[in-house]
Amino acid sequence: MADGNHLYLVDGSSYIFRAYHRLPPLTNRHGQPAGAVYGYTAMLWKLADSLHKADGPTHMAVILDASEHTFRNEMYDQYKAQRPPPPEDLVPQFPLIRTATRAFSIPCIEEKGLEADDIIACYVTAAKAAGWKVTIVSSDKDLMQLIDDGAEGGPAVDMLDTMNDRRMDRAYVEAKFGVGPELVGDVLALMGDSVDNVPGVPGIGPKTASKLIIEHGSLEAVLASAESIKQPKLRQNLIDHADNARLSRKLVELVCDANLPEPLEDLALKGIPPEPLKAFLEDQGFKTMLSRLTGGAPAAGRSSSGGGLDLAAASIATKPAAPPEPKAITVDRSKYETVTDEVALDRWIDDARTLGLVAVDTETDCIDCVIARLAGISLAVAPNRACYIPVGHSGADLLSEAPDQLPMALVLEKLKPLFEDPAVLKIGHNFKYDWVMFDKAGIDVAPVDDTMIMSFDLEAGLHGHGMDELAKLHFDHECIPFKQLCGTGKSQITFDKVPLEDATEYAAEDADITLRLWQRLKPRIASETVTRVYERVDRPLVATIGRMERRGIKVDRDYLAGLSKDFSEEIARLEERIYMAACGPFTIGSPQQLGEVLYGRLGLKGGRKGKSGQYSTDVNELERLAGEGVECARLVLDWRQLTKLKNTYTDALQAQINPETRRVHTSFSLSGAQTGRLSSNEPNLQNIPIRTEVGRKIRDAFVAEPGNVLMSADYSQIELRLAAHMADVPQLKQAFRDGADIHSMTAEELFGSSDRDNRNKAKTVNFAILYGISSWGLAGRLGIGRDEGKAIIDRYFERFPGIRLYIEQTLQFARENGFTRTLFGRKTHFPNIRASNPSFRAGAERAAVNAPIQGTSADLIKRAMARMDGALAAADLDGVKMLLQVHDELVFEVPEGREEEAAKVVRDVMGSAAEPSLKLDVPLDVEVGWGEHWGAAH
Repeated sequence: MADGNHLYLVDGSSYIFRAYHRLPPLTNRHGQPAGAVYGYTAMLWKLADSLHKADGPTHMAVILDASEHTFRNEMYDQYKAQRPPPPEDLVPQFPLIRTATRAFSIPCIEEKGLEADDIIACYVTAAKAAGWKVTIVSSDKDLMQLIDDGAEGGPAVDMLDTMNDRRMDRAYVEAKFGVGPELVGDVLALMGDSVDNVPGVPGIGPKTASKLIIEHGSLEAVLASAESIKQPKLRQNLIDHADNARLSRKLVELVCDANLPEPLEDLALKGIPPEPLKAFLEDQGFKTMLSRLTGGAPAAGRSSSGGGLDLAAASIATKPAAPPEPKAITVDRSKYETVTDEVALDRWIDDARTLGLVAVDTETDCIDCVIARLAGISLAVAPNRACYIPVGHSGADLLSEAPDQLPMALVLEKLKPLFEDPAVLKIGHNFKYDWVMFDKAGIDVAPVDDTMIMSFDLEAGLHGHGMDELAKLHFDHECIPFKQLCGTGKSQITFDKVPLEDATEYAAEDADITLRLWQRLKPRIASETVTRVYERVDRPLVATIGRMERRGIKVDRDYLAGLSKDFSEEIARLEERIYMAACGPFTIGSPQQLGEVLYGRLGLKGGRKGKSGQYSTDVNELERLAGEGVECARLVLDWRQLTKLKNTYTDALQAQINPETRRVHTSFSLSGAQTGRLSSNEPNLQNIPIRTEVGRKIRDAFVAEPGNVLMSADYSQIELRLAAHMADVPQLKQAFRDGADIHSMTAEELFGSSDRDNRNKAKTVNFAILYGISSWGLAGRLGIGRDEGKAIIDRYFERFPGIRLYIEQTLQFARENGFTRTLFGRKTHFPNIRASNPSFRAGAERAAVNAPIQGTSADLIKRAMARMDGALAAADLDGVKMLLQVHDELVFEVPEGREEEAAKVVRDVMGSAAEPSLKLDVPLDVEVGWGEHWGAAH
């Protein structure tokens, strides 16, 4: 009975998460999140199709995790404790994925108390005993313990990595770990696993772990010989953490003898009846798959038994309609060259000069370009013609020596003329980072094309723009994952410790893919009419942003420490007042407990529950209660603000001060915000609150160096000005030309007078309308009834009909084309603009109304930034340094005594940023101020 039986066990969890991260957010016909469901269904179908064409299985099952808590948590309570929860929009897709699996009539197996890996191990053990061949569809290193070549005529167990189309057998395991499958668990126990929080032994990575097991034969033998190990740190770590190593060995050991949830025989593939699959696809609204199922002609190949669906006939499209379908490429990493001598380096430089272009990428020892040290440089001049030039590699671990490589100074000296040659185009991906690395070495790289910016300008809002994602999207190619080389968590190594052979494959591939992306995207820049925004707005910012990141901004550590202390004391006082208002203590940071206090203990009315059954305690709900006089809600709002400010800024900023420069160096992203605005992180300076006194105190921590002041230059009401121009509203345009108070004017139009209260209402209305606010939303902001909110909106449109027309035309264009455009041609896509789910659709419509205005505002300040350094230099103001960009504001460091001169140049550049490309019907007013710190500059 066992003759020819071949069991395929699919690690369903890896499929789910790969499907989720592979596709952009999608919804099914019911308006539910379904991107992962769609991708998973396509991947499972493709797997069955490809296997059927090859040595397809006789038996198959998909194995899933039933729950997060297993016997390993009882053994070690910190097991997987650091894993983040699954994304919110993925959780409701899990049941649908189980339904999808059963729609193929493939068993979907899970068991409480066991992980999917354990269930797989039990089925492997049972199948081997029955004489069956087994293939595990996964790339999980833990499962490599099960691989067996079937010595002495026994059944074989291998693994299949479908993402990389790679079979893994004993030889693969030995090449990866240096030991056979039976000792993989010992290696894993030494190195630990930060993802699952398996402790391991500190300081031991994959290479050292393998060497130790090879040398001593087993984990216990390594621990027994620890006293004799020569390296002091390694020896002490093994002695001190022996118990953790033994615990880790138990944690990575797979359960192989549990009862099978379903008998082996029940996993037989008996053909896939099309009706259940058809019903599932119809229910989800997966039209492409459904048309393949119902109308596709059968392809060559063996048909399924039992009269079911011939899987060979199915070819599933897993990409959305835009961008264009991927063009599969062949990447031959064996052709990549490691450059370690001058002759080879000169040859690559000559090739680049001859071709007039070269793709460039850098590898470093950390992601912070300001402090990072160069490990190597990769170049590509044609597909599969790429190299890696190591310059800063050291030994991989405590047992290794540094490899042979060219001196860094020599390499940079030779590359400098090439990188600064105006006749040779340099192509990079997120090249701002590489620009900083070369700028630190005294190399001013130019001219530059950036494929990340190209992708963003073409397809903002459709997907991410990282290289790995674009490689998959455009070429259906999986790049080598960084963690495959360097690991993760406490066992992660820096790139300068990666062996040169592996480093070359990874780094040269980056340059190779960058070049191919450029070849794919560059022609589309003109054909899809985004030349102006790419060439005149975004591309010039690569060097500008790089210089700003290097400069950083000084932060007063002592002031922050004092502010943290003040906040801590005020937080403690607020907590006591909250407990009194709540009639007893509770965990203030717990939304569940807060909801129970407000609507249970205090008996407040009007609470709304979410899908989880818990009361909502979000900011809107608390503000509603605070407005009704509920003291507890008001105090919790204050508590939340203070704790956020303390954790995010006063505490965190102290840790982010660079010890060498004594400044904070934020990282700006040119593709982080869908509308084209710059975003920043590490730290995020875009979200410092400025509308409250306590929030403004944070800005006081940003100071000038001695002999300088900080200058702030801020566009005044720029979005309203742009709305007046873009919607062609005569009253608003004239008001801005006359320098009138626009909010007072609006108050007169709407309410008949412009007293303080009416002006504040008018200000809220002016900005809310531009964000497509509903009558409900406006009523909530103004504290009035919905009917009154609707009446105000109707009155606004009566007074300013151009605004209504602008909104209608913008939405019509977005619905027809799927995107909006700024005045400079920036496209922002809205995949949900035609969604069946009213909530998703309404959200897309609100964003689409504002995107052309906010995006044009972003374009203007970017144009001003790109021109600013040159204008300051031309005015003999080289000492003035542009440091930050925050929304509509630029921050400069200015030598004392040069403030007026600098202010004039800054006003001129920002005020004329639209020209000569555009002539606006309204002036761009720029407010400038300065002082010893950022707060004083306002």
